[in-house]
This record gives sequence, C-alpha cells and structure tokens, in this order.
Amino acid sequence: MSAAHVIGAGLAGLSAAVRLAQAGHAVHLYEAAPRAGGRCRSYFEPRLDCTIDNGGHVILGANAATLAYIETIGARDEVTEIAPAQFPFLDLATGARWSLRPNAGPVPWWPLASARRVAGTGVLDYAALLRLILAGAEDTVTDCVVTRSALYRRLIDPLATAVMNTPPEQAAAQPLARVLRATLMRGERACRPIFARRGLSFALVDPASAWLERHGVRFRTNTRVDRLDFAAGRVSAIAIDGVGIEIGPTDRVVLATPPWIAAELVPGLSHPTEHCAIVNAHFRLPRPVTGTPLLGLIGGLAQWLIVRGDVVSVTVSAADGLLDEDQETLLDRLWHDTAKGLGLSGARPPGRLIKEKRATFRQTPAAERQRPAAQTGWPNLFLAGDWTATGLPATIEGAILSGQRAALAAVSARVVP
Repeated sequence: MSAAHVIGAGLAGLSAAVRLAQAGHAVHLYEAAPRAGGRCRSYFEPRLDCTIDNGGHVILGANAATLAYIETIGARDEVTEIAPAQFPFLDLATGARWSLRPNAGPVPWWPLASARRVAGTGVLDYAALLRLILAGAEDTVTDCVVTRSALYRRLIDPLATAVMNTPPEQAAAQPLARVLRATLMRGERACRPIFARRGLSFALVDPASAWLERHGVRFRTNTRVDRLDFAAGRVSAIAIDGVGIEIGPTDRVVLATPPWIAAELVPGLSHPTEHCAIVNAHFRLPRPVTGTPLLGLIGGLAQWLIVRGDVVSVTVSAADGLLDEDQETLLDRLWHDTAKGLGLSGARPPGRLIKEKRATFRQTPAAERQRPAAQTGWPNLFLAGDWTATGLPATIEGAILSGQRAALAAVSARVVP
C-alpha cells in the first residue's frame, strides 16, 4: 500500500486526508499547530465564558464539496439549514429593513417581486447583474456594475466584500460571478444558509479528526515540516526538525499549508503574495436573541451579524484599515452597529476582538493568475488550499474542494517506482 503524506490540517488538508484514506492510501497527516482546523476552528474564550469561532462563516446550499465532506465525516447533525432561504438586511443610515428571498425552482424570477428583491431597486436594475455574471478575466467587480445604484450599495458591495474579502474595486469579478451563478441563479435551495450549530470545530474539524483516527490515519500535531527534499525529479523526503522521512517511490505528498509556507518548501512556486485582513468581534449577550441567525448591515462599520443563542458574532471583511485601531474603541464601534441591528440597548456586553491580518489572499485579477493548480512539476507532489486554482473565492467551499481535487490528482497520478 502506498503512503500519502498530507502537510497541514486545515480544512484543505483534512479534506485531502479523508479522500486519500477512502482511496486506500496509508495517510500521514502533519500539523504545525496544537490542533487541526487552521483558520476555521472553535475555542473556549475565558473572557466570554463560552466557546466561540475564530471567525464568522456561512455555508450555502450550493456548496456541494462542503456538504459531501460533512456527510462523509458524519457531522450532518452539527449543522442547521435555514429554509426557505432569506437574507435580512438593515440600512443603518435610513433604518430601512428588507429580506432578499430567492424563489424556488430553476428560473430566477425573484427580482420581479418587490417583496423578494432589495429595497429601493426596480426590476430593470437587475439586468446589471448580467454584466457581472459574464465578467472577463481582467474585470474587477466595479468594472461590471454601476456603483451609484441602490443595487450596488445594498447587495453587490456587501456580497462582494464578504465573499471576496477584497475591496470590490480591486476584487476579481469572475470568482464572484461563479458564486452568483451557483446560488442566486440556481434557486432558493442553492441559497440556503447553513450554520454550524455549536461551532466550526464541532461541525468541520473534530468529526474529521475522529473519522481519520477510525480509518487508521496517523495524525501528528505540533509537527512542522521544515523542508522538502527533491531528487530525480520527485519529492524524495520530508524533514521534520531536520530529521528526514523518506518518501517511497510510489508515495504521494499533498502540501496543504498557507501560500507563504508552501513557497518556502517548494522552489519557484507561483502563488498570491498579497493578503487582506478580516476583523471579527464576538459579544456575549445577557440573554439569547431570537429571530434570524444572519443579518447584513449596510452603511456602518459592521457588515454581517451571526447570532447563535446569546453570542453574536460580527464580521468586517477587507478590514486592513482597522488593524491599527485600538481594540476597545473598535469593540465600541462594532457594538454600536450590532445593537442597532438587533434592537438592543444598554451598556456594551463583554466582547472579544480577533484581527486576522492574512485572512485570505487579496483576490484580484492578477492574483487569480498566480494561483497554482493541484498538480505540480513533480509527479508525486500536489497542492491544496483555498489559494490554489479552484476557480472559487477563498472560502470554506474553496478550501474543501481544493483538498478533494488534490487527493483525486494524487490518486490518479502515474507514479512509477
């Protein structure tokens, strides 16, 4: 039986390890951190006396790779689907509230119904989406739309910023267009928001680790691979703390690390080099909030709220300009928007702020050209990660899909002993 060495246990690495184990390989999984999950994980926060996620993430009904992964690892009970799909918004400047409600069925007629579309928009406004959906490789989001329109301000801007984690004037239009075609153009079921019921680790990480253990995968945490050795046109060894582990003639290596680490291990690797930040805040409320678990905010600092019981999580994407701001001041500003969105009053509750400086790569047209394929110039080395050439934005779906594709490429590769 040939071995597969997977380096990195974020969602891409976990996904790859699951597929490789299913294919019958003896899988070895290495993670530099004390636990799996990478940027998608839960942890206990003493200041809030509860478990929180490191960031706000939403899965959609169209995310076929993620849903298949969840089914495989036996975590379907850990996610909750909102049906029928609806996306509530509040314009903080005007107080206007509305819900975007895609219709069921394959024909997207929802823009024809005023109760389903964005407040302040007309039917003809949505013709502008065709230009975005048909975007070229060099187009940014704002190249394709009229930025003075209500549709841009109240839908395209917040959606593009969240999905691409890049300012819309810089963000590549094509990956966003693929998301739109798979969701808003495919009907209500494809748009259904799916949330981790207890947290990301409970739904996506811990069940995968348990599944891998049951299937004989050797998983080593606190283990950093610091070198790949190349000989005779292939990866011949990996080194951990300077100690080499031989890679057999028919063995495979899947590298599922962040791009800056992959670039240190693989000579001449093409990869995106610029990144964008995300700022997340979590507030522990005095009592649970009922109603919708998701709310989009327009015209403020906070962009999206995710409510789970008595914890509300706030996400600000493309947040480079907030990295140097004082944490308490930033928490106050985010709570101001959160309180208005949820109709709450009183003093700010306990909060926790998380700044991720390199949350995703900066998803520009130039960066799209730098994303490498799963297959490399070495027949036994494969790449996974949301920064690789999935055609999708850097999301949970992109990460899991990349791991599945890398595993498929590794299984299908002709590695001659």
